[in-house]
Amino acid sequence: MNITALQRVSAAEAAAWHQIVAASMAHDLPAVPAPDPARTHAQLTQPPLGSRRLTWLATGADGVPVGVAALRVFTSPGQEHLSELELHVDPAHRRLGTGSLLLSAAVAACRTENRRSLVAAAAAGSPGEAFSERRGFRPALTLDHLILRLDEPAGADLPQTAETAPPGYRPAHWTGTVPDHLADAFASAKNAMNDMPVGGLDYGSVAWDADRVRAMAKVIAERGDTLLTIAAVHDDGTLAGYTEILLPQGSGPRAQQYDTAVVPAHRGHGLGLWVKAAMVRRLRAEHPDVVEIETDNADDNVHMLAVNHRLGFRSYRRTREFQLDVPAT
Repeated sequence: MNITALQRVSAAEAAAWHQIVAASMAHDLPAVPAPDPARTHAQLTQPPLGSRRLTWLATGADGVPVGVAALRVFTSPGQEHLSELELHVDPAHRRLGTGSLLLSAAVAACRTENRRSLVAAAAAGSPGEAFSERRGFRPALTLDHLILRLDEPAGADLPQTAETAPPGYRPAHWTGTVPDHLADAFASAKNAMNDMPVGGLDYGSVAWDADRVRAMAKVIAERGDTLLTIAAVHDDGTLAGYTEILLPQGSGPRAQQYDTAVVPAHRGHGLGLWVKAAMVRRLRAEHPDVVEIETDNADDNVHMLAVNHRLGFRSYRRTREFQLDVPAT
């Protein structure tokens, strides 16, 4: 087995990467659509926001690619201790030591980069969960994944109370980059995500400003995805809450929920339910090809789970988030 650190991912390496990931997901997550090949290429070649990506490719004795690993090394203030691992091995080549070799390369890179926390995710009950536990990762968070089918009764009838904005608020919506006149207010609202439940993860926190929200939208657009946002604006001009939906390149009928947050001073007015219901209506009007939305919530995020269930979301799988504490050299 040969492990190669990729300096610049070529088109051929990206194609091999996609093939391995697609095979891994088909085996472990059959209900989850495989990523589009063009999107995989963009993710491997475009720099992520607030981080750097290190990548490795595992090949067998015959030179055929059999495994991949990507380490996201966070660089934003408040997250300089953090790294995040994605690792896949082709199911036909598992239990031969490939995953262990890729993990060893990633852990060595964590030490070189002075990262004390390595986080990774695996589907509950999957081989990845067992692999993580055997390699010393500790379970830190459980995520409940939910699906809203827009073409079934549960997703067709939205709560009537969410049809109009709560008193004192008005809607704003955009595609891609936030309008300039809302950029500072949106960045301030983004900071409300720092109090979301993260279990035992040493995830740190991120300070958002207008430049960062613009940079996030630019990264998403450059990899070929579409970002939709609906916000609740208070009469005093404060952006009180928002929800984001991602339409991944080549994803077909499934949209992905990104952030939903309500600023603490504006909680208790039903804004979370209202902006999410407004987003469903927007998808129906502007993107009728989208027939389902996937979201995930920490299993102790009782409030947002209640909002999602009221909208008609139903649980369909769970993910375990693990953390490996990397000792300094």
